[in-house]
Amino acid sequence: MTARWNRRSILRGVAGAAGLAATGGLAPSAAAAVNLSPLLFHSPQVRPFRDPLPPLPVWSGSSFTLDAAVGTHRFHSELDPSPAFGYGGRGYLGPVLETHSGTETTVTFRNTLSRHVFAKDIDTTLHGVSAADATAPRGVLHLHGGVTPPAFDGHPEATIRPGEQVTYRFPGGQEATALWYHDHAMGITRLNVYAGLASLYLLRDRWDTGEPGNPLGLPAGEFEIPLVLQEKVFTADGAQSVRTTPLVPEGSWEGGGVGDTGLVNGVVWPEVAVARGLYRLRVLNASSFSVANLFFANRMRFWVIGTDGGLLDAPVATTAIRLAPAERADLLVDFGALAPGETVVLCNDEPVPGQAAILGEVTMPYFCRFRAGSAPGFQGAVPSTLRGGPGQPPRLPPLPVPDHVRDVTISQPFELRFPPSVMTLNNLMFDSGDLELPRQGTVEQWNLIDVTPDPHPIHLHLVNFRVLGRQSFDRTAYRLRYPQPPVGTKWAPSADAFVTGPMRPAEPWEAGWKDTVRTDGGTVTRILVRFPTAGELGFDPDAIFTAPSGAELRGYVWHCHLLDHEDHDMMLRFRTPA
Repeated sequence: MTARWNRRSILRGVAGAAGLAATGGLAPSAAAAVNLSPLLFHSPQVRPFRDPLPPLPVWSGSSFTLDAAVGTHRFHSELDPSPAFGYGGRGYLGPVLETHSGTETTVTFRNTLSRHVFAKDIDTTLHGVSAADATAPRGVLHLHGGVTPPAFDGHPEATIRPGEQVTYRFPGGQEATALWYHDHAMGITRLNVYAGLASLYLLRDRWDTGEPGNPLGLPAGEFEIPLVLQEKVFTADGAQSVRTTPLVPEGSWEGGGVGDTGLVNGVVWPEVAVARGLYRLRVLNASSFSVANLFFANRMRFWVIGTDGGLLDAPVATTAIRLAPAERADLLVDFGALAPGETVVLCNDEPVPGQAAILGEVTMPYFCRFRAGSAPGFQGAVPSTLRGGPGQPPRLPPLPVPDHVRDVTISQPFELRFPPSVMTLNNLMFDSGDLELPRQGTVEQWNLIDVTPDPHPIHLHLVNFRVLGRQSFDRTAYRLRYPQPPVGTKWAPSADAFVTGPMRPAEPWEAGWKDTVRTDGGTVTRILVRFPTAGELGFDPDAIFTAPSGAELRGYVWHCHLLDHEDHDMMLRFRTPA
């Protein structure tokens, strides 16, 4: 590995690796005291809630063509237009693709990109990256959460260059849910997605039709709103910036940073006009780095009706929901109690990770504001159930008994050099031949052992899973008993002997199907995964396929969805042999 300067390396060098590992975080009030830290770049101040929320166009059908192109986008009326990437003729983000369960969908992806928006930030020391990515950036389309044949899954090494195209075939053999599509190119995913290559993908079925009068009685049409949440830093002239600190030189991988500005559907702190009634909000945390703890400023109640893989058995009432990058939440919110003209802000109070707080980064406090009009809006009631009743899909199955238990680790290895600069799963790099090999037709319990002080959203391709719960463990004792070897040697000892309390069950809104789960620092997050058979899928998940480059590839990947971490090198391959 090549040593490089990055923000995590700087932090460890300044504060000492052992000291940082012990902090776990700073109080928000302490972080707020250094809000204007000279160790950070700061976006220009703009007025929040000045601009209306732009609706994302919805393309319905079973065949789409998506061009990825360079354009410009104005993120706020007080900022100049900024170079950006977009899909489908948009200057930023892409259209919402709406398809139907049980129908194969084809998406022809055409790479029409030119010079990268972040050409100066290309780090050629990362796996798979070359200088050509600055002027002819690679791209690949991944349907996140899709149960997809390996050839069409958006493998990070199955990329195409500008002037090339590829057609993906998505079987659609899943229940209605909100998936999302985004770029997944090896080593530059963080740059491509941050530049704008992402959007929602709504899968409908005979129960959740998305039409007024649907069997579930859910708001539809104008009362169903996709909300793509992101964080960002802007330069003084309003351009997007992937750099958060001058401590990391331009062109070097930074390791991730907290944005100081919130975006919804590509607009900074917009205002959302709503009628006085019930709404369905399809929320995606598409941020590159930060977990969000979402709540309304008046602490009003709302209901979670679905998560990554579809509907819950019944709505879950809450006043807040914690959503990590890549997670989706299907919410019902009743704005009927607001008077005409009254507003309520969608807020965030998730503390920043301790290492980020040391630099002076603080919580980005809100995303958007809702303003009630005088119209009555959708007046239907919150359903009492969503599954198992007349006109409803079957209830979620009971949690299965695992055939095998698999321990895996999430770590930021410390090496006796300065600066240490890699994030790993199982202490391995992406090109390791030491793969996880769960067999088709088996149920596995994966114990995700987060040895870092920070949260990491872990995403498994191909499968949906269920969350059992989280259990704290003594990281210091664990490391003393099992010293971490040099990077490249698999390191995944069980943490069961070091747990410090009972397992906390999954949150009520995590009871459904998931494809991404938040692992908190110093916890073991336990999930149950069934790996489907080729006969069940209608395709061989272990088939060898040929990438556009001509390389032969096999299997899927699992990774952290903090995009800087995914790029270096918190992503591994896995296979599912018969």
